[in-house]
Amino acid sequence: MLSDIGTELRALFGDRVVPHAALAPFTTFRVGGPADWLLETRTSDEIERALALARLHGLTVTILGGGSNVLIADRGIRGLVIRPRGGALERLAEDRVRADAAVTVNGLVRWTILRGLGGLASWAGTPGTVGGAIYGNAHFGGRLISERVVEARLVDRRGRVADVRAADMGFGYDRSRLPVTGEVLVHATFSVTPGADVEVLRAAARESLAYRRRTQPLEAASAGCVFQNPEPGCDRVPDGIPWSAGALVDRAGLKGRRVGGASVSRTHGNFIVNEGHATAADILALIEECRSTVRDRFGVELRNEIALLGEFTASGRNE
Repeated sequence: MLSDIGTELRALFGDRVVPHAALAPFTTFRVGGPADWLLETRTSDEIERALALARLHGLTVTILGGGSNVLIADRGIRGLVIRPRGGALERLAEDRVRADAAVTVNGLVRWTILRGLGGLASWAGTPGTVGGAIYGNAHFGGRLISERVVEARLVDRRGRVADVRAADMGFGYDRSRLPVTGEVLVHATFSVTPGADVEVLRAAARESLAYRRRTQPLEAASAGCVFQNPEPGCDRVPDGIPWSAGALVDRAGLKGRRVGGASVSRTHGNFIVNEGHATAADILALIEECRSTVRDRFGVELRNEIALLGEFTASGRNE
């Protein structure tokens, strides 16, 4: 079957279809095994055609955007991995901007700043793509990206396209409906504020970048924050400890803790970094150690913010 799908994929997309393709270089963790097939798409139409072909062959599809916020198993991902590249930006109205899923968040921020459109400048420095930001409802500085989303165009695994209002996207802290439904983002429409001062917007972007550099290990290979912060009404955090996953990891004495080539950042307790020779199994084992230690010390169950792609066992090995 894989040879058949490969032939048909190559007929449609040429040498952009790669068998047994290494995925580690396309992730910010720099770990993970190969994909059976990797396809880099250039337009939303190509994504739709690839999804339709995969459905015809019963092939599992994984979307890999900017490669942040994910951990890929050491044995890789079976089926077809689609890596959208490029993408378009368009101003739909005075206060509306549309961005394709493959556009980077930083690219969207720069584009709006240059046009004096406010509302997104503080997202400067956010890793990954618009698609990834919508998928996990990215957060920064107490704000969620969904606060600026008006509408999203989605395609489901049967190839059906729908324009979905933000209110129907299932947005919550670090979540959207996409992981549940398996739908894929084509593009999203954002609300912006016209007539903003470009220099003021640039200053806001610089402030955001400076804050990230002070508080996050940006020089190291990581996937961003590993755990979601505790939620009031859902979790109970002991008095005197901030409602922060990083603070809980820090208070548990885990900063600097190592498993193989992975370590908990000394800069930010909610970051695990690849010191250069980590495996996905190392990283997952360290994630589980942090989770169990925080649970034992403080009674708080940390939930993953990163997505695990591929088949992991409890030990971190593939099944």
